[in-house]
Parts: sequence; C-alpha cells; structure tokens
Amino acid sequence: MQLHYAAATLISLALLLLLPSTTNAQNITRILAKHPEFSTFNHYLTVTLLAPEINRRKTITVCAVDNAAMDSLLSKQLTLGAIKNVLSLHVLLDYFDAKKLHQITDGAALAATIFQSTGTAPGSSGFVQITVLKGGKVGLSPQDAANTTAATFVKSVEAAPYNLSVIQISAVLPSPAAEAPAPAPSEVNLTSALSARGCKAFAAALTDNIAAEETFKGNVESGLTVFCPGDAAMKSFMPKFKNLTAEGKQSLLEYHGMPVYESLSGLRSSNGAANTLATDGSKRFSITVQNDGNEVTVKTPIVTAKIVSTVFDKDPLSIFQLDKVLLPSELFKSDLAPSPAPEGGHHAKAPKPSSRDESPPAPAGPADSPVDGPDGDAADQDQHSDGGAPRFVGYGVIFSLGFALLQL
Repeated sequence: MQLHYAAATLISLALLLLLPSTTNAQNITRILAKHPEFSTFNHYLTVTLLAPEINRRKTITVCAVDNAAMDSLLSKQLTLGAIKNVLSLHVLLDYFDAKKLHQITDGAALAATIFQSTGTAPGSSGFVQITVLKGGKVGLSPQDAANTTAATFVKSVEAAPYNLSVIQISAVLPSPAAEAPAPAPSEVNLTSALSARGCKAFAAALTDNIAAEETFKGNVESGLTVFCPGDAAMKSFMPKFKNLTAEGKQSLLEYHGMPVYESLSGLRSSNGAANTLATDGSKRFSITVQNDGNEVTVKTPIVTAKIVSTVFDKDPLSIFQLDKVLLPSELFKSDLAPSPAPEGGHHAKAPKPSSRDESPPAPAGPADSPVDGPDGDAADQDQHSDGGAPRFVGYGVIFSLGFALLQL
C-alpha cells in the first residue's frame, strides 16, 4: 500500500514539474497598468515600442515616473524618437530593488541602460550614476548631467528577484544626448516583409484570414518567427487548404509561426520541439526544429521542410522561407504515410507505432484528436532556452516509472 502511495506521489510531483511555467513571463505594461499614477509613462513605453524590448530583457530595472513628471517631459515637445531615447535611459541593465539600492558597495554604482545599448548614445551618456546620499536617500543622474542629483528613489513598485525590478523615481532623468531629435520608431509591416522575397502566396492567404493575421501581428512586438512556404509550395497546396474548415485554415496558418524571435544562428543552436501560434491547450500543433549540417529543417509528424532562405531578420521579427508547407497531424491524419525517399535513393522507413497506442485512447473530437507520428513524443512540453518559447519533453518515462512502481 505504501509503495502504491509513493508511486502516485511520484507521478503527481513529476507532472507538476513538467507543466509549463508562466511565472517568469514579464509584461511591463500589465505591471504598470495596476498603478494609474504611471499611466502616461506606460502609454509612451507602448507607443515608442520600448515595452516589448523591456519584456524580452532579463535582469533589468525600470525607473518609472509619475504622470506629473511625464507632463514636464512632454512640455519640451520632443520628437517621438527622442522620447524613446529618454525613456530608454530609465531602463537599467541590472537588477536594483530597494534593498540593493541602499546597500550599494562604496555608496555608488554606474549602470548601463537600454539607451547605451542602442549604440546611438554618444560616449558614456547612456549610463546612469546611482549614489547613496546623506539621510539614506538614493540619487540617480545621467552621466552627461554635470555632478547633479537629477532624481531620487521614491519607492519599489514591483520586484521579481533577480529578473525585473520596477521602481519609482522622483523626476525624469535629463539628458541632452537623449533629448536630441531622433527618427520615430517604425513598426514592421508583416505583410510587406512576407511578400518581399517569395512568400506572396502565404501573405495573401494570411491577409484573407483576419483571425490568423491578427494572431501574427499581435506577436510581432513581443517576438515572432515565421516559417513561410515558398510560392510554388503554397500554390500546389492550395487545393487542400481550400478544403479545410475555417478553424482548420486558421490553425494551419498559425502553425507556421513561433511566438518568439529566433535568428538563423539561434535556430541552429537550439534544436528541439517547440510550440507554435496554433498551440492552444490540449491542441498540440508542435514542430521540431533540427540542425542538419549547414541546413536547418522544420519537422512535423508528416513532413520535413527545409529553410531555403532568410526573408527578413531584424529583432523582434524573423521570417524564413521553407520548401514545403508544414502539415500538422491534428489536421492531416490521413497523410501520416512513409516520407518520400531521401536523396541518394534510399526509401524512408514507415513510422513505427507509438507505444502509447497500446493504451485506450483518450476521448477527442474528430478534428482535434492528435495522432502519433515518427516523432510522437515531440509534443510534450519543456521551456525554450532563449526566453519563453515552450519546448517539449516526453511524459512516457514518468508514466512508465509510475506504472512499474504500481506493480510492486
């Protein structure tokens, strides 16, 4: 009896450890939205496109100012690009909560900011000097502000050690370099980027599907990787595409996007299974990115597609052209057949049945029931190594261990 209890406990703990965690996901606009006194500051983090950059960073401190302080900044009638530079000076590339600020070694520290990391800050103007003042106050000043205390620490707003700290400071940090006229930040036109080099057919299908297009556009700022089939591949697939339901068409399109930015070098170094924009709850819709020598392939249980070119790559958006359309087994169960013979004339072996097929199948709708393919366990989750895209690991080992213990 005790062994049975121990086995059940082991299974429960293991499943809890394998569940995807969302606690480390940070969203600065949601944090500040809980504090109306920072609404103007929060608004300009969004319109300057600084918010998604903050959300992608790790180990940072956001020095927020209240609405009155922002009114003072806006009265200078700076360009939107200059406002972004000023606000980026308020994002320190290190973690400082109230305790750390008051315990700075030797009473002073120099912190780099996002403004410094852009490469547009002349000299050391993108650094902020932090100084412990008499009476226990903490002062902050930009490097190009001549030995003055421009603002003081007011309070801690929210902290997630040692990832994100949001603090309030008393005033906007003045900086002639940051306030200089600068071009406004520009949003990436996803459709134009897709149409630029060989992905016009996919772009047209996406434009015709409002729900899928909104999903893609909604992920651009926070990070998005798109795998677009080339025009020839997409056009030959259109008869099948037109036979899908409305929900199926949306899922198929969203299956070609990952909710995280990855460069080609990043894809080469982070092989494994990953969620897509179509992944939702029990619907797996996972893909496997694999490095094969100098080539990078994207695999589904049905097809293996190869990245043939980089269409667009500028953080937070990357677009890669594929030589095939990605077919999820959730939509194309009947296509789970042996793959075409690889180069060299050798015939690919038919996929072996998954060991899970020996168990009674769980109830599922006809359209959504997943099917095991050659990479059957690739649909179980783990975490992506570069900040948030879920990866997958197999649950089979856990259940096998629990089952073995139950037999004792």
